Amino acid sequence: MAFDTFFDFLAMGRHGSYVWSAYGFSIFSLIALTWNTLAKRRRVRDTLVKHYLRSQTRS
Repeated sequence: MAFDTFFDFLAMGRHGSYVWSAYGFSIFSLIALTWNTLAKRRRVRDTLVKHYLRSQTRS
């Protein structure tokens, strides 16, 4: 499908609001998933470091 103008591209044949909201939701979901994964990784790493340091001080 070819578009004559940039506005026609954004409108996507009157389906633009659905198309762009779907893209927006997908990008938001990927960013949220990445952020959540990195935060969880950081919490697990900190917990493991604390357990390791406790085990070293007991020995």
